[in-house]
Amino acid sequence: MSFFSFFLGQDINGRLREMRDVKGAVLLDIRNPEEYREGHIPGAINIPLDNIESVQKKIKKVDTPIYTYCLSGARSSKAVRALKIMGYRNVTNIGGISRYRGKLKR
Repeated sequence: MSFFSFFLGQDINGRLREMRDVKGAVLLDIRNPEEYREGHIPGAINIPLDNIESVQKKIKKVDTPIYTYCLSGARSSKAVRALKIMGYRNVTNIGGISRYRGKLKR
């Protein structure tokens, strides 16, 4: 990540490339269901921030690599904090879908 990336937010595209090489990685879309239906990154699971505790039903192992994103990266940052409080140890905020350059699934 370059010096200026700090000011621009996470590089979601680069982080997604990294994630593809991580065995068992899970991609969480933290946005609300309406935003998710409008278009999401293929393979992402939708668990809105206000329902983050439901992740325990879908991801049982606390060492599962989890990558979170939202629109800008703010909600996914909050989700990372909440997931860590729940005991998940391998959680990464990859930023916002607003900077994503790939195709969306609708």
